[in-house]
Amino acid sequence: MFEGKIKKPPLVGHQLAFLTIVGFWLFFVLIFSLRYAVADFPSQWEFAQTRAIVSLFGIGITWLLYLVLRQFDRRKLSLRISVAFVAAIPAAIAIAAINFYFFSQYQPSDMFDDPNLARQIKDIQEQIGITPVQEVMEQAISRYFFLIAWASLYLAIGYAREVREAERVASRFAQAAQNAELRSLRYQVNPHFLFNTLNSLSSLIIKGQNERAEAMVQNLASFYRTSLSSDPLEDVTLAEEVELQQRYLEIEAIRYPRRLLTRFDIPDELSGMIVPALILQPLVENAIKHGVSHSDRPVTIEISARRTESHVEISVADDAAPHNGEANGESNGIGLSNVRDRLEARFGTKARLTASADAEGGFLATIYLPKAK
Repeated sequence: MFEGKIKKPPLVGHQLAFLTIVGFWLFFVLIFSLRYAVADFPSQWEFAQTRAIVSLFGIGITWLLYLVLRQFDRRKLSLRISVAFVAAIPAAIAIAAINFYFFSQYQPSDMFDDPNLARQIKDIQEQIGITPVQEVMEQAISRYFFLIAWASLYLAIGYAREVREAERVASRFAQAAQNAELRSLRYQVNPHFLFNTLNSLSSLIIKGQNERAEAMVQNLASFYRTSLSSDPLEDVTLAEEVELQQRYLEIEAIRYPRRLLTRFDIPDELSGMIVPALILQPLVENAIKHGVSHSDRPVTIEISARRTESHVEISVADDAAPHNGEANGESNGIGLSNVRDRLEARFGTKARLTASADAEGGFLATIYLPKAK
């Protein structure tokens, strides 16, 4: 059984809509009251009372207009604007008719200190030739623009909420895409490492070197248990990351017992620094693949870290002969590209990777991470 489509909440709630309507009509009453006060119009108190009654009717009619506009929430903005312009017409006429009734028909003489003043005003209107319909329509025009002003505010509030909702949805999609990208990059563990390790393991078993084979199996199991079981989006301390690389290098040391040497230089003050998990793995693999495996002499791989004024630098260096593969900082090799992509996805422009080869031999890759605040 399929659930119905989840109905989204209204763009503007009843409370906010009511407050805007009351606010508009209070402003309307204030402006007209000031206008008549400045003109020193007679019977101002009586007019104010009648104006308050008309405004209460106006609030009710504007509320009905709100209920109409509410039915078109989340439709195209052009449709909502069209509905507002059309629906405001009968609303404006209704308000103008009520205004005409209370000010011109419902005991108008009671609103003046001079009973003859109301009759004089009516006589002037008859001489000019203004009919009741014309008077209502003239009032309706001004009330129409008043209602359009309120409807514009209502539509603006609703549209602003739609924009905020769209921004939140876009932000969630962007975060989901970024997380997917980080997971994808995180799981790009070099398959050659596993294949080569299994081949080396097979060779050790055939040669009867059971202790070395057992050590390799244990290190391999420990490495993959740590690297694949954790959440790709989780961070680790620098000490944990370096420890994982030590396990990896111990496995490779069984493959290259006479060619691989290691050195670690991690200050205690940086051991607890948080870094993306396995961020050093591609750099260490790169040193093994392009340095140790192609060398006919011992190669030292060094992992070090230091703090500068603006960044924390984490480096992976080797002293092998010039690499055949990723030989310069602009290399597009898979290992370096993976690290660059992960840094960009995680930190944007606040982090970067540089890589360079020494003409006399050796390769240095350095990650620059922003210092924790």
